[in-house]
Amino acid sequence: MTKERILAALQDLINVVAKLRSPDGGCPWDLVQTPETLIPYVTEEAYEVVDAIRSGDKNAIAEELGDLLLQVVLQAQIASEVGDFSLAEVAQGITQKLIRRHPHVFGNVTVENVEQVRQNWEAIKAAEKGESPIAAEKLTNKLLRYARTLPPLTAGMKISRKAAAVGFEWDNVEGVWEKFNEELAEFQQAIAHESPARQQEELGDLLFVVINLARWYDLDPDAALQGTNQRFIQRLSQVETLAGRPLTDYSLEELEALWQRAKAQLKQSDKLP
Repeated sequence: MTKERILAALQDLINVVAKLRSPDGGCPWDLVQTPETLIPYVTEEAYEVVDAIRSGDKNAIAEELGDLLLQVVLQAQIASEVGDFSLAEVAQGITQKLIRRHPHVFGNVTVENVEQVRQNWEAIKAAEKGESPIAAEKLTNKLLRYARTLPPLTAGMKISRKAAAVGFEWDNVEGVWEKFNEELAEFQQAIAHESPARQQEELGDLLFVVINLARWYDLDPDAALQGTNQRFIQRLSQVETLAGRPLTDYSLEELEALWQRAKAQLKQSDKLP
C-alpha cells in the first residue's frame, strides 16, 4: 500500500470519528463518552490485540489493531474538542520521542549492543522527565511505575524479580512455600474475623506469594490464568452441549456429573491423533 493510501485511510477514520462526535447528527453513545468512560475499552482492545497476535490469525490481528487505533483517535478527538491536544500532537510527540531516544539511528551516537541501546534509552528518558540518573535508577521509582501502569499480575512479577535481584529473596523455594502457608492462614483468619478491607489486603498478600512461586518455578502466571480461563469456558461449553436444556434446570449434583463427563470427553479428544 502506498503512503498516499495509508494517509487517506487514516484521514477517513479521523473523519468518521469526528462525525460520530458531532452534535449535529452524531451518535448519542459516542457523544456521551469521556476519556474516563473509555478506559475499559482501551484495556479490552489492547488485550484483544494480544489474543489475536497469539492466535496467528492475520485477519484478526488487523481487525483488532483497527479497534485499538479507534481508541487512540477517539481519545484524541475528545481532547481536541476541549482544546487539550489533537491527534497531530499525539503523532508528533511519539515521533519526536523515537528520534530523541534513538541517537544511534538519528544522531552520531555509536552503540555496540542492545544493552547500550537500553542504557541510552533510560538515560534520555530520565532527562526528559527531569530526573537525575540516580533517581531514575532508584528501585522504588521503577516499582511504582510498574504498579501504576501494568496489569496487576504482570506488575507483581516485575516487582518480584526486581526486588529479588537486589537481595529481597528467599534462600530456597521451601521458604516461599512457608510464606505461602503463612499468608494462606492469615487470609483464612481475615475471612473469618476481619473487615472486608483487611480480607482484600490479605488476599493480595496471598496472590503476591503465588506470583513469587511462579517466578521460582519459571512459570508465567498470566499465561497460567489465561489457560485456566480458556479451559473453564471450553468445559462449560461442553456441559451446555451435554445438557440440552438451560443449566438452571439442573441441581448442583447433576451439574457436577455433567462437568465430570465434559472433562472426560475433552481429555479423550485431546488424546486423539
